[in-house]
Amino acid sequence: MVGIYARVSTEEQAKSGFSLDDQIRECRKKAGTLDVVEYVDDMSGEFLDRPALTKLRQDVKDGVITKIICLDPDRLSRKLMNQLLITDEFDKRGIELVFVNGEYAKTPEGQLFYSMRGAIAEFEKAKINERMSRGRREKARQGRVLRDFQIYGYSYDPEKEQMIVNEGEAAVVRLIFDLFTQPNELVQGMNGIAKYLTEKGIPTKRGARVWHRQVVRQLLMNEAYIGRFYQNRWNTEGMLGNKFRNSEEKVRMRQRPQEEWIQLSCPAIIDEVKFEHAQKLLKESRRRWAGRSLNQYLLSGLLRCGDCGNTMTGRKSKNWGKHVFEYTDVKNTAGAQNHGCGRKIKCEELDEEVWETVRSWLDNPDEIAAAVEERSEAPYELAEVERLQKELEKTRNGRKRLLKLFSSGEEDLGEEEIRQELRDLKAREERLLQQLTELEEQAQRMKESGYNRDLLQEAAKYYLSKKPDELTFEDKRELIRHVVREIRVYENNIELYTF
Repeated sequence: MVGIYARVSTEEQAKSGFSLDDQIRECRKKAGTLDVVEYVDDMSGEFLDRPALTKLRQDVKDGVITKIICLDPDRLSRKLMNQLLITDEFDKRGIELVFVNGEYAKTPEGQLFYSMRGAIAEFEKAKINERMSRGRREKARQGRVLRDFQIYGYSYDPEKEQMIVNEGEAAVVRLIFDLFTQPNELVQGMNGIAKYLTEKGIPTKRGARVWHRQVVRQLLMNEAYIGRFYQNRWNTEGMLGNKFRNSEEKVRMRQRPQEEWIQLSCPAIIDEVKFEHAQKLLKESRRRWAGRSLNQYLLSGLLRCGDCGNTMTGRKSKNWGKHVFEYTDVKNTAGAQNHGCGRKIKCEELDEEVWETVRSWLDNPDEIAAAVEERSEAPYELAEVERLQKELEKTRNGRKRLLKLFSSGEEDLGEEEIRQELRDLKAREERLLQQLTELEEQAQRMKESGYNRDLLQEAAKYYLSKKPDELTFEDKRELIRHVVREIRVYENNIELYTF
């Protein structure tokens, strides 16, 4: 039985115009018989795992095929190594391999010529890929959107090569951001939003009826909604053949260095203030909602010990035979880096104090927002930053000098003494780095505090629309999380940090 193998990929057909029908017709002429089996692949020759080629190889092993006709060696593969592997496999089973364009001679000269053609085909494939990539990058630099990226909220105009707002989907995008950033009675978190959209029968971009938490998260993180869209951000080289590979062999998508990204403007759907607020909430969400227990704690995920820096979690403990709910910084897990300083405080006491503070803000949102803005306009402690940076540099240089002295053997220093000194310097370096980080975060909060007034007023509007006895546990928790980023607990006082 004669087997005919034909293959064409999109870019090759566009370049040469040699379609699958043309290849099969020429191969049938070469066969000179109607008793043939056709094996046809419509994909790149870069990959060895192709459905029709795999079937052909199996039929050869089973003795079904005794002769193979192909238009050209590069139809078998665009990679020389794969081409030689396939040819060797056929030769070992005594299969006659015939090409329409040129003969395959099993002589040293024939093998050399065959290898040269394979190398040229591989080089040509690499050049095609390089030219296409360069062309796509140039189009992107000209401000043209390369294809329909299937971004929820947008449609693709192929004539103008631009993204345009899809008003129906854009309304859903705005709803998602509102549900995530504003106190409401409808949903709680990303899981709640996904469930709500599913229940309302709103389809996803690809038409699925079920929304998942990760889809909502990706949507909330997409900068296209504030008018910033990037092309050439992801390196997808080699991923085309993933559907034919095992899970261990699949090529993963990699992010290119940021300097290679090409930014394009697109119509904004969300204002930047709301988007940045959503990013802050996303950053905190994992900590806030992780490890949800059977008992609910009003301030779970917001508390940190002001002395040791450990997060404080709620737990039920026994005191004189009675169960007491408390927040503590104690970490009993084996892998805990810091087991905590043992601070404990009753949930009821701390909950009441924090809620009264937040309630006073909500009763007077204009006054407290003005106070926050006034604090944020205070001059930033540049001198303190410079001092910490100098101390940090001095500490690092001290560690280097100590290691150099120890390695040179010039000083009569004991190993344990050196180790202790290095530990002390390392601990000092970590403290300085933490102080620097806190100052930088404070500076960032100062820059971003312009929308604190709006956040407080949003929460206050919801709070004032309710009667005091109508506020549920969930209402209070959502209102606190809307304006409070972190609560630090000290021995005699607490500090509340807003967004």
